[in-house]
Amino acid sequence: MFYCRLVEKSWLRRKVYDWDPYFKFPNRMIGTSIISLIGLYMITLVDYSISHHVFSTLASLTDSLEEMTHSMNETDNLFFTLLPYLEEFTHVTWNAWFATTLFASLTSVTYIFHVLACYRKHIKRLWAGEKSFLPQRFHKPSSAVSVAAITRYAGWQIAFTMWGYLIVHFVQFLFALLFAYLVVLPIRNGGFLPWFSHLVVLLLTIFIVVGLVVLQILLVRIFFLQDKLSPEDPEKPLALNNRKAFHNFNYFFFFYNVIMGLSNCVLRLLNSCIVGTWLVSRIDRTIMQRGYESMDPGYCTWIGMIMADHHHSNPVMVCFCHLLLKHALERQRANAYSQFDNADCPVGGRVRVRWLLFYTLLKNPKLILLRKRQSPIPQDPLVIARVMTSMVKVT
Repeated sequence: MFYCRLVEKSWLRRKVYDWDPYFKFPNRMIGTSIISLIGLYMITLVDYSISHHVFSTLASLTDSLEEMTHSMNETDNLFFTLLPYLEEFTHVTWNAWFATTLFASLTSVTYIFHVLACYRKHIKRLWAGEKSFLPQRFHKPSSAVSVAAITRYAGWQIAFTMWGYLIVHFVQFLFALLFAYLVVLPIRNGGFLPWFSHLVVLLLTIFIVVGLVVLQILLVRIFFLQDKLSPEDPEKPLALNNRKAFHNFNYFFFFYNVIMGLSNCVLRLLNSCIVGTWLVSRIDRTIMQRGYESMDPGYCTWIGMIMADHHHSNPVMVCFCHLLLKHALERQRANAYSQFDNADCPVGGRVRVRWLLFYTLLKNPKLILLRKRQSPIPQDPLVIARVMTSMVKVT
């Protein structure tokens, strides 16, 4: 049945966003997203206006230098030599900046809606009692910090969105310049085949490095791991085999791993910088390493906010409080009208219980013999039963 429901979902719900009609976003999240979109629209217009003015000024400056160089009639002048490169740089930067303006805007808009999806996902996990996606130190945050995070979140999210647009725009602009000068311009000026020959040499070097890494894994899997304990096991156990050969294997690849580690260290730094700058507007995800999440104030604000919302919007807790208030209100109303109901007063309640007891014993005389007598005056239960039976016959 569940599989059929998954099949019935559209491609948009399966791949992009699966909405939940029973989940309601708080007004704070909706308002923050709307103001973030408005702020993003305004900063995009300002960015476009300023950049258009700057590049127009740069183009006019280039034209002025060109006219001045031609008027001097000096072909060996430095300006005359650098002028084609300056014109090319102006043209490339202009196109790259305006192209990345669109991509940076789309990226920021996507982040705004993705934050809403992450909010729903995190809140549902907390409702289910799952906190594994949070760092260990944030499982029980301070109450004051969590409530203060609610007041900070809206302003910080809007500011992070605007700053994130500018930073992502600049990073995308740098990548566009690299792509233009490493791919587009070499192909346009020198042709495709010379560029492709250099690309093959670079790719061959990368393939050799990756191939040696894969080769180490394959050799370890074939020769240096013990056999499977059961044919149904997906992998071999983590137990060494042929230890002496493995030590020789380790020594043989030692020098190669040192050289590869130098390049991987730089690559690790570049990846951290790129991912960190790309996700700087994502307040729901930390850009710090594990164990240093507390140094990210934006992420701490996000954790405090969702924990406060979790404690105030948990369906089980809300339902329990609703039932508790309903029961208290009913008791309050009952006490308000108890003066008109003799059943709720102490004397009237005792008289009513005695009357119900008498009526029960009158209809069931056999129960008289089973009652526990607390009266100090001894009475024969058989006599009482005969008397009540005679009263029943008379009635």
